[in-house]
Amino acid sequence: MNPAAKITAFTAALAASFGAAYGIGAIADPGTGSTERSGHTESSAPHAEDGRTASPAGGLQISEDGYTLDLRTPRVKAEQRSELRFAVLDRAGRPVTAFQREHDKELHLILASHDLATYRHLHPVRAADGTWSVPVELPAAGDYRVFADFTPAGRNAPDLTLGADLAVSGPYKAAELPKPARTAEVDGYTVTLNGTLRPDVPERLMFTVRKDGRPVTDLQPYLGAYGHLVALRAGDLAYLHVHPDGAPGDGSTEPGPGVSFTATAPSPASYRLFLDFKHNGTVRTAAFTVPSGAAADAPGTTSPSDGHEDGGHGH
Repeated sequence: MNPAAKITAFTAALAASFGAAYGIGAIADPGTGSTERSGHTESSAPHAEDGRTASPAGGLQISEDGYTLDLRTPRVKAEQRSELRFAVLDRAGRPVTAFQREHDKELHLILASHDLATYRHLHPVRAADGTWSVPVELPAAGDYRVFADFTPAGRNAPDLTLGADLAVSGPYKAAELPKPARTAEVDGYTVTLNGTLRPDVPERLMFTVRKDGRPVTDLQPYLGAYGHLVALRAGDLAYLHVHPDGAPGDGSTEPGPGVSFTATAPSPASYRLFLDFKHNGTVRTAAFTVPSGAAADAPGTTSPSDGHEDGGHGH
């Protein structure tokens, strides 16, 4: 993550076939033409509608720049509390034990189901030997993607986002992607989205938070900002990098009701946006479906946050 709260957009989907049990297949990326099998991705460069090369998506690979995400818990059971364990390995295959602290954490872990019905932003704990662990309880079976966002100590290049696939066993039924909407409701809060999301063009996204109809003007900092935004592309979970506009204590950024970000889509597609915000000591998540290239503030139906996102934070 970079010092301003960003997101990481994620990739590559393993489609699953479920009855009472779980199975893994491969699925083509509709946005880039890439196909992933067991964590390996082959892709062609996406292009924006005007012919320019689109911004690359993050989280598409299990290995990058000599670092590898070693997911040591490759499958768990639905509706059962489990411990998710993993390590980041260096070029020699040794667990990395020193990381730069970004947004109050050494590493940020995000889980999302491939149908985008379930989302978790977790903060695992690292042991002295470099093994990370965090408890998880996922509500439904299916293919999930695990994303680790981190910067190794001493690294001068941008931070890394590595992705791996997690199988969650149990009876499976895919959820439909919610329809595009400009409002989301969570725990009595109404969050409204205004702005556009376009391929290869930076655009401003403004979220306005209200509680019981009143503007919330005392949001609390969360991960170094008044909001943290993750955007995932439907179909392959490609991840966008999103940066907040301003930061707490900079002399100009107000603690609500508006929280704004600048985002660029890697390709034309539908995206699921997850906004984490903190108020009265609790982090909540508002979720939106936004088509890239269309106005995000066009009239639409209310999109519920599905409740499970609020419980998906590991603090």
